[in-house]
Order: sequence, then structure tokens, then C-alpha cells
Amino acid sequence: MLPPTSPSPGLSPLTPEQLASASAKCLALQTSGRETHSKRPFAALLLGPDNETVLMSSLSLSHVRHAECELARNAADNYAWDYLGGCTMVSTWEPCAMCSGTIYWAHIGRLVYLASEKELQKLTGVGNVENLTLDMPCREVFKVGQTAVEVVGPLTEEGWEKRVVDDAALFWLKAQ
Repeated sequence: MLPPTSPSPGLSPLTPEQLASASAKCLALQTSGRETHSKRPFAALLLGPDNETVLMSSLSLSHVRHAECELARNAADNYAWDYLGGCTMVSTWEPCAMCSGTIYWAHIGRLVYLASEKELQKLTGVGNVENLTLDMPCREVFKVGQTAVEVVGPLTEEGWEKRVVDDAALFWLKAQ
């Protein structure tokens, strides 16, 4: 896992127990979306400032309506800008440049992602029109902004990245 970027003001520290709980909930959401709703294997949830309360969640709706974008837009529509600065988005995958920009504009203070975009490209392959990955790490998008977004991920040592990849492989291998 890459070290987290500097925290945003107003964020409470995320404990290992809170991180594990949120990661499990997010992976369960991805699995449910894939198994129950035949959705692409991408999921995101928003934790309140207590790092435990799930305020909302989202699945990927299409190749342009990503889980993180949908969640960030809904959060910006429903919560105050300052409040979102103390919230954490947890995503099964590293957000693309489009999603990272939406997270930034929504003013969500922290992003946790379980698996990297590099692993996603290995899984989906080059030229997959359902997932044309961009080689633009979310940290690169956030570092040119005017407000801080703390980034934690990928969660390799904790085993979350492998679990996310294994779950998503059930979708992508069937889709080929």
C-alpha cells in the first residue's frame, strides 16, 4: 500500500478496525451488485465523519456512470460542503481521472481504495471498451487541486486488493 497523503483538516483518524469494516462492506456491495443486479464490479460507499456510519453507496451503472462519480454527485447534492470534508469515500477500485475530479469537486476529504487501476487493467485487458483504463493515478489528479484529499490505497498488505480482483474476475472472465 502506498502511504496516505496528508490528511484534510476536519478528518478524524481512520482506525485499522474501521478500515477493515468499511472495506468488507464495500466488497460485499460489489459482490451483491455483480451477483444480484448483473452490474459491473465497481462499488463505492460514503462514511460519515465518525468513520463508521455508511451515509450512502453506489454501484457502477455504466461505462460512463461510475460508482464513485454517482456517489460523489449524490453526496454533493445531499450534504454540506464542509460536512463532506470530514467524510471518507471507500471504493473497491482506484478511481479514474473522471471520478477523482468529481470526488475533488464534491469536497470529500478522504478516499480509500482497495485495488489499483493497474490491477484492473491486467484483469480487463488492453482495449476493453467496457473499461478503457486511464494511466492517471488519482493521487496525480488530487495533488494539483486547491484542497487536500487524503488517499489511502491500494490495500495490498491487508489482502483487500486480491479479494477485489478475485471477485471482479468472476464478472470480467464471464463477459469475455
